Amino acid sequence: MLKTDTIVVNMGPQHPSTHGVFRMVVTLDGERVVNVDPVVGYLHRGVEKLAERGTYLQFMPLTDRNDYICAMNNNLGYAVAVEKLAGIAVPERAEYIRVIMAELGRIVNHLILVGFLLNDLGAFFTPVLYCLREREKILDLFEMASGSRMTCNYMRFGGVAADLPEEFLPRARKLVASFPAFIDELEALLSTNEILVARTRGVGVLPADAAINGSITGPMLRASGVRYDIRRVEPYSIYDRFDFQVPALEHGDSYDRYMLRILEMRQSVRILEQALAQIPAGEIQTRLPKAFRPAPGEAYARTESPKGELGYYVVSDGSGNPYRIKIRPPSFINISILSQMSVGWKVADLITILGSIDIILGEVDR
Repeated sequence: MLKTDTIVVNMGPQHPSTHGVFRMVVTLDGERVVNVDPVVGYLHRGVEKLAERGTYLQFMPLTDRNDYICAMNNNLGYAVAVEKLAGIAVPERAEYIRVIMAELGRIVNHLILVGFLLNDLGAFFTPVLYCLREREKILDLFEMASGSRMTCNYMRFGGVAADLPEEFLPRARKLVASFPAFIDELEALLSTNEILVARTRGVGVLPADAAINGSITGPMLRASGVRYDIRRVEPYSIYDRFDFQVPALEHGDSYDRYMLRILEMRQSVRILEQALAQIPAGEIQTRLPKAFRPAPGEAYARTESPKGELGYYVVSDGSGNPYRIKIRPPSFINISILSQMSVGWKVADLITILGSIDIILGEVDR
C-alpha cells in the first residue's frame, strides 16, 4: 500500500461576502477527508450585545440581518418571544398575515437551497434561474406589504406594521395556485438527474441518533427520519388551525436533504391555500404604550424557521431596553455536525454536504 502523509488546507471563502466569516480547515489524506474544523469568523460583531443598547422595537430590524434570505421568519421569532414575555395578544387578521409571510419565506429559503445546491455540484445553472424567477414573485409580495424585498422589518409586537394592500391577496392566491405546477417542473428537472443523484445519494449520511445528540433541527433532522416540527409539537401563532403534514425521509443523506425541501414547499403551499382562504377582516395591531416597558421577567420562544429551530431568550429588567437577548440560530447549531458528516468522503463531496446543510452566515456569526 502506498504510504501518504496527511495535509491541512483551508477551504473557503466560496463567496465574496464570506471573507473572514467562515472557512473550513480540512485535513486530507490524498482527496479523502480525515477531519473538518469549521472556523467561524465575524460578520455582525455582537448582534446580541447591540440588542441591549436600544429599545425592544429598535432590535427588530437587526433580526432581519440574522437570516437575510427569510427575514420575515426571523421577525416573527423575535416578536413571539417578546409577546410571551409581556403577555401581548395578537389580533386574528395579524396572525393570518404572519403565517402567510412565514410560509412564503419558507418557500423562498428552499428555492435558494435547491437552486444553488445544483450550482455547488457543478451541474448546470438552469435550476438557479428557475428558482430565482419564482423567488422574485414572492419578493414582489413582500415589497407590496412591507416596502422591502429582503430585510423586511414587517412584524411588530402585537401584530404587523401595516395592513396588506388591496391587490396583495388576489396576487398571492394566483401565485399559490400556480406553484404546485412549478414544483412538479422542478422535480422533473432535478430529482432523477444523474449528476444530482450520483453526487448526493448516500453522501454525507447523518444518522437519526447523531442528529438528535447534536441538537440538529429542521429539514436536516427530518431528512434523517425524525418527524419533529415545532409547528406541530409546540404550535405557536395559529399553526394548530391548519391541515398539513410534516414530511420525513429515512436515509439522512444529501439527496434526502434536497428532497425534503421539495416536500416542504408543497406543504407550505397547502398552508398558504388555507390561510389565504380563511383570512378575516379586522385589526392588524394591538395597541401598546409608546413607552414599552415589560415587567421584569424572562421568556424563551421557539419557532420553526426554514433552517430549523429559531429560539429567542429575552430578559426584562423593567426598563425600555432588553436586559439580555440570546439567540439560538439553527445555522450555527446545524453546522456543528459538519465534520462528523464529512469524514471519509472526498473533497468534492465536502462541498455537496456543506451545501445540503443550508447555512446562512448571519446566523453562523451572530
